[in-house]
Amino acid sequence: MWIDTHCHLDAPEFEADHAAERARARALGVQRCVLPAVQRRDWGRVQQLALQHGDAYALGIHPLYVPQAQPDDLQALDQALTEHQGDPRLVAVGEIGLDFFVPALCTPEMRERQWHFYSAQLQLARRHGLPVILHVRRSADALLKGLRQIRVCGGIAHAFNGSAQQARIFTTLGFALGFGGAMTFERASALRALACELPLSALVLETDAPDIPPQWLYRTAQARAAGLPQGRNSPAELPRIAQVLAQLRGIDLSELARQTRANAWRVLPRLETLA
Repeated sequence: MWIDTHCHLDAPEFEADHAAERARARALGVQRCVLPAVQRRDWGRVQQLALQHGDAYALGIHPLYVPQAQPDDLQALDQALTEHQGDPRLVAVGEIGLDFFVPALCTPEMRERQWHFYSAQLQLARRHGLPVILHVRRSADALLKGLRQIRVCGGIAHAFNGSAQQARIFTTLGFALGFGGAMTFERASALRALACELPLSALVLETDAPDIPPQWLYRTAQARAAGLPQGRNSPAELPRIAQVLAQLRGIDLSELARQTRANAWRVLPRLETLA
């Protein structure tokens, strides 16, 4: 049994065929997906899809959506977490975090605004006793600073691509590290080395579908200019992504499935109640 710990099944790319894609993934052994929301208007949608497909969800405000977020969105999040506190499918606050890659988000004003929403959502996670799912893009040290100031009950550092030292600090704070399609590229030598060197107990698997396509779906800019569409990632790609990780680490695929499932259950405890 595989768990895709990060899948945006509510994205517009899946509007026409989310049921078929989820069924295809389940047939390949992906028993559970975690659907993190990225903005307030999507909260109801991820809840609906999680219920429909037997999956789990997280509620939060993604840093890329902070510019258009409204001040009362944080109050609405608090209310939603209170209203659904008894729902076992609500497994985390997320996707939250900081993004220092997109230039428009790196101005002093936007950095301050991102920090406000990030720290406020950490406070909400602590108040409601929920883990967090973190967006980490050139922001690991700042995220860790927030986690030291506002202690939460762990979670997942999604699409982790930091240093070994940063990875160790996240794990000591109760986090697992999400690995997915980026790891499948042969040129991603540093990321692959990290995936091999870290304790297996630190890793969870994810797709970030429809984004971060694995190497076999990726199209270069030249190929896209020639008319070839970018391959759409989906939760059905998770077993093949897992196979890459198993080969890199030299372990049996069934052992990887067992351990990454246990890791996901540990950092998102409500997931285990759905098993």
